[in-house]
Amino acid sequence: MRSFTWRQAALLGVLIAVLGIPPQAFTAFARQQQGPQAPAPAETEPATPPSSQKKSPTQSGPPSSQSEITVQSNLVNIDAVVTDKDGNIVTGLKRENFKVTDNGVEQQVTNFSPSDSPITIVMLLEYSAQAYGYFGYKDAIWADAFLSQLKPTDWVALKTFDLRSTLQVDFTHNADEVHAALQQLAYGFPAFHESALFDALFGTISELKDVKGKKSILLITRGFDTISHHRLDETYNLMKETDVTVFAVGTGEEYDLYGNNPIEYIQAKNQLNQFAQMTGGYAWFPRFTGELPGIFSSVAAFLRNQYTIGFSPTTPQDGKYHKLVVSIVNADGTPMELNDKKKKKHGVVVIARPGYIAQKPADFAPGQ
Repeated sequence: MRSFTWRQAALLGVLIAVLGIPPQAFTAFARQQQGPQAPAPAETEPATPPSSQKKSPTQSGPPSSQSEITVQSNLVNIDAVVTDKDGNIVTGLKRENFKVTDNGVEQQVTNFSPSDSPITIVMLLEYSAQAYGYFGYKDAIWADAFLSQLKPTDWVALKTFDLRSTLQVDFTHNADEVHAALQQLAYGFPAFHESALFDALFGTISELKDVKGKKSILLITRGFDTISHHRLDETYNLMKETDVTVFAVGTGEEYDLYGNNPIEYIQAKNQLNQFAQMTGGYAWFPRFTGELPGIFSSVAAFLRNQYTIGFSPTTPQDGKYHKLVVSIVNADGTPMELNDKKKKKHGVVVIARPGYIAQKPADFAPGQ
């Protein structure tokens, strides 16, 4: 983590003046956000990289099993993370431990595999000139903290958005290349005050559409949209259709902590929470830099410990949105419970996409 620099101190001083923050407010303490925690077993050695060449977002990423929510040959696949009530990831589950319902109708799980494929992720940063560039600087510094979670086989790309989206680094295995780009952003100055958040999500998800295997977006932003052509309802509809998992890290807690634009910020937080929940991801809203290592460790743990389960739906494939419920059961079909530290039993938590868009029979070409 970079030390506190003269530029950061200057920007913080500007922020105090712009947002009207009382100096004593910096003694406030915020409770650290909770998320999936890495399991106890040691990590395995990374697999040999499939290619040393960069791949653009419209090319296939590293080979991987089908994942997330997608419908191909009338097969629905779901990626799920299972935790106890304290957020500790549960490993070692088997196919018979998963129960899936599609619009309330129980389905037979035919495909099952623990997920161990490399991460394919786009870091999507708001880089606007709000508060004299403070938030652009903050987003770049915070994003840099995620790079330590990457392995040599992981794919990472870097995009920024203000008035428009800009690809800073194409897909690469080289985290140092992304680090260098983030350094330039941190010590540069954003050109525009606008934030086209919805357009940035639409463009990035569109570019990831043909990338094979697991793919995700790490969205680092205040959560405000000021100029997008796409509307919020259109963005929510996109989240129902995509197989890209969105993890959101909100950088605008100053608005909440110091009482600036409270209504607008509540809406911004709700949007980020919805983006994550609708895609099977998670959202965090840290107030202090010290919370970042735990948050980014949770993102990596989430991606490296997903179970992929699949079924051929028996419900009508009618082109409508179908609700999915994934639950964990014992061998006899009873709900699974785990003991906490005090030996009290609690149910497990499943984090997965809550639905999918069913394809109509006409959407399947002959031979699929």
